[in-house]
Amino acid sequence: MAEDPNDLDPRNWELQTRLVRGGLDRSPFGETSEALFLTQGYVYPTPEAAEARFKGEEPGFVYSRYANPTNRMFEERLALLEGAEACRTTASGMGGVHLALMGLLKAGDHVVAGRAMFGSCRWIVSHWLPRFGVESTLVDGRDLDAWRAAMRPNTRAVFLETPANPLLELADVAAVCEMAHAVGARVVVDNVFATPIFQKPLELGADVVVYSATKHIDGQGRVLGGALLGKAELLDEAYRDVIRHTGPTMSAFNAWVLLKGLETLELRVRRQAETAMQLCEVLDSHRKVARFLYPFHRSHPQYELARHQMSGGGTVIAFDLGSKDAAFNVLNALRLVDISNNLGDAKSLITHPSTTTHRSVSEEERLALGLTDGWVRLSVGLEAPGDLIKDVAQALDKA
Repeated sequence: MAEDPNDLDPRNWELQTRLVRGGLDRSPFGETSEALFLTQGYVYPTPEAAEARFKGEEPGFVYSRYANPTNRMFEERLALLEGAEACRTTASGMGGVHLALMGLLKAGDHVVAGRAMFGSCRWIVSHWLPRFGVESTLVDGRDLDAWRAAMRPNTRAVFLETPANPLLELADVAAVCEMAHAVGARVVVDNVFATPIFQKPLELGADVVVYSATKHIDGQGRVLGGALLGKAELLDEAYRDVIRHTGPTMSAFNAWVLLKGLETLELRVRRQAETAMQLCEVLDSHRKVARFLYPFHRSHPQYELARHQMSGGGTVIAFDLGSKDAAFNVLNALRLVDISNNLGDAKSLITHPSTTTHRSVSEEERLALGLTDGWVRLSVGLEAPGDLIKDVAQALDKA
């Protein structure tokens, strides 16, 4: 039987194959595991070759601040997973958010963002961008009329998290993109909570997807990293020179760790999401829990939207214990779940957002988000569901 050339095109592979073999570029040694290229620079056989490479007339690497073979493998694999034309990496997730916005904006521009977002993202939008002459407007991400009213002729970027940190609010990505594009704005979606397994913002109309690869993509608490994905032309136009000249570069070692993390990403997040659903049943029936939020549980106020634009509920649950004291009592009573402000890890992690991730947000702004002192955020890990359920239940009983 003749070989079908389409079978060799990674874009025709199924998801699991892309995660294991996407971007693979073996050296002449024929290594099984992807090679780690710890090098700052590269050499050329002749000065003519160096000139041609710098001019872009010949392929090849010139400096690891611009690109590195290991980083390139990670970028190509993540792009295949996301269904994007191109990917660019950064040293951290917040480096990715900063780059994503700064590359699209200049003095005199306007940005609209959903008000429910990670504290550092909010700081960039509300405090950092205005220092460079960029105005910002924050809206209730659930309210399409608010998005529509906030758009201006000079709106050039729209930023949203969905589900948002920490109370898992959703925004209708397709509808927001339609409004933004009508005024000539680009849409940046932070897809960390949904993961590239459960949500595809580019398919919904987004222009740029940004990740903190520190979270699920690593998934084992080892390294920092960030990534931007979108059309190749846009990424070149908006970010190529910024990356080359400001140096937000991911280390090759971190890229190698994250590359290996992608191999098990789907297996991990699907298991974690299954366990999260089981934990929801415990929270739903426990008298100490005033309220809980999980996108794929029917009690979530945007359940129908979640089912429409996501294929899974994710790995994070938020629940309200009524007061800071009650929340701290539960956290102190946990024996298996660790207290940490990170998420997406193989280990289950819990945090009190008002005193950690959203401490820099004013009390007035937290209350506007509904983030009272009783809320905690649980990132479900890979422990046996029965053990996690026992630990959470006993902590709630003791609190």
